[in-house]
Amino acid sequence: MSQLTVAASPHIRSGNSTTKIMLDVIIALCPALIAGAIVFGWRALLVVAVCVLSCVVFEYLSRRVMKRDNTIGDLSAVVTGMLLAFNLPVTIPLWMAVIGCFIAIVIVKQLFGGIGQNFANPAITARIVLMISFTSQMTHWVEPFFYQNAGVDAVATATPLTMISTPDKLPSLLEMFLGAKGGCIGEVSGLALLIGGLYLVIKRVISPTVPLVFLGTVFVLCALFDAQPVYQLLSGGLMLGAIFMATDYSTSPITEWGKVIFGFGCGFITVMIRVFGSYPEGVSFSILFMNILVPYIDKATASRPVGRKKQPKPAK
Repeated sequence: MSQLTVAASPHIRSGNSTTKIMLDVIIALCPALIAGAIVFGWRALLVVAVCVLSCVVFEYLSRRVMKRDNTIGDLSAVVTGMLLAFNLPVTIPLWMAVIGCFIAIVIVKQLFGGIGQNFANPAITARIVLMISFTSQMTHWVEPFFYQNAGVDAVATATPLTMISTPDKLPSLLEMFLGAKGGCIGEVSGLALLIGGLYLVIKRVISPTVPLVFLGTVFVLCALFDAQPVYQLLSGGLMLGAIFMATDYSTSPITEWGKVIFGFGCGFITVMIRVFGSYPEGVSFSILFMNILVPYIDKATASRPVGRKKQPKPAK
């Protein structure tokens, strides 16, 4: 007779682990990494390598200082480093990228207890801090394939978001989709990001609800405001944010209706900033703001056990 295992619930076992999930995310980010390297050259790989290494080192050192178990083996620091690098221009000074890594890992992640306990996406928060602190360097864009012109310095250019008001200067939709445009390292190729997102959905690492609602909200609202909805979808960090950062387990809702509300809120705020705000891009701000509201969204959309009646409010 086999012995029975007596243990507290839950009794559902899963083959998934944090390391396995993060490895899937890294694999999903590889198409965008390859596209960034093709469009911006070897320095894109250098920025990504510096960010990944810095995030791993900061995580290791902060866990040692705090006398906590080391967690660099779960690969979450590698994912944070890649996502932060993907949100930076290829010309960013490397020391600024290292500062962003410190903010993401030490301040946003580890000071709140580590993975699963941070209230905001570390890469998004670090990008916003760098944007506010080093605006000039964070908005210095270069032409795609500039490195092919030997002996010529990087030529500055504008991103499609800043050219929306002048449609004759916009790249073609095919160029936008493939990545032949200015922008951050990991945001330029819509095709590469879609491949990565599809991989995560097939592997059931993420739910498609948040990205679909996020992107759908932006498309519909931009169509209502006559703001080039297709170009808006393929511009800036929208697809990168919707697929890889708005779906972060720690900072997104767990209920299905919560995901819908979260995605709609991200899309709505993004469009308001892009169309009516002074910043051309609103993805980072929208995700950060909705991250803060996640506990309230989860509470408001939590299901009630079958048969349980709503408790009356106590009389004053």
